[in-house]
Parts: sequence; C-alpha cells; structure tokens
Amino acid sequence: MILSTAALLREYGASATSIDQVLAHSGAPRGSVYHHFPGGRTQLIDEAVALAGDFIAGLLDAAMQADDPVRAIDAFFVLWRDQLVESNFRAGCPIVAVAVETNDEAPQLARSAAAVFARWQDALAALFLRHGLTEARSRRLGVFIIAAVEGAVIMSRAERSTAPIEAAAAEIHDLLLYALVGRPGATDPWPRP
Repeated sequence: MILSTAALLREYGASATSIDQVLAHSGAPRGSVYHHFPGGRTQLIDEAVALAGDFIAGLLDAAMQADDPVRAIDAFFVLWRDQLVESNFRAGCPIVAVAVETNDEAPQLARSAAAVFARWQDALAALFLRHGLTEARSRRLGVFIIAAVEGAVIMSRAERSTAPIEAAAAEIHDLLLYALVGRPGATDPWPRP
C-alpha cells in the first residue's frame, strides 16, 4: 500500500490520492488500511513520503562513494529524465506532490517533505565537502541542485519534453566543473550544438 501510495502521489498529487485509489492500485483489502495505518490516509501518505525519500537518499548515498561528483550528479539527472520518459511524463516526485499542496488538516505532511529535502541537501553537501568545496558552498550547491532537479521535472512534465531537465543537467554539469577546479571533466550526457 505504501508503494502504491508513492506511485499515485507521483502521478496525481496528494489531494487526488485517496484510500480507494490506493486499494484499487495495490489490490489490498479495505480492512487492511486501518489495521496497518490507524492514522488513515495521512499516515499512509506520510509513510510514502518517507519511503520515497529513503529511495532517493539511497541513490545519493551511493553517489557519496563516487570518485567523480560531476558524473554522480549527471547520473542523478539521467535517472530523472529516464523516469519521465518511461512514464510518458506522468510521474514526478512524490515529495513535491506533498510539499506544494496546502493541507491544513495534516501539516505534518509538509514537515515530512521538508525533512526529506533537507536530508537530500545534506547528502549532496557532504559529497561536495568531501571533494574540496567549503561547507557554505557545498550547502548552497546541495540546495541548488535539488531545486534545479525538482523544477526541471515539473517543467518537463508540463511541457511533455526532456528539454528542461536536459538544460538543467547541462548547466549543473558546467557549474560543477567550474566549482570543482582541478577535477577531470566528466562527459556531458547531453552534448549541445
């Protein structure tokens, strides 16, 4: 049910993700929702946000081991581009889906989304710090990259095109090459004319 919730959040957003949709998508019996999720829909969405956050954090943790942070970030953009194409531009980030909606009845969902974004930013900052940037610059780049990826995913979905995410990836690539002076250049995943 948590995986189904995350998948539905990616495509339809938080307000359109209902218990009925989760049950239909997952095939779970109705009684299992309140047995496993006594907090109902809010708990289910909160746990889906945590699961999705953990998934991306795992990718970022793997990037932490990379010898070339530019290639690691290039790969992160490629992953998002591929997910957009594979879903025919229907699937975005479930964290964004929760973060952008006002939910006065469940303000903890916005806090959960903020915590996930902070975790991702911290992971990226640690990567850049490990590769010689100052803590302040590393933190700014972490924030900037998450904002660029998420914004590019949203724009790509709206335009039904990979152009926004490819443009963001190329600019981040060049920015990182410049910021990480002395690093060998990684191959640009989207060569420009």
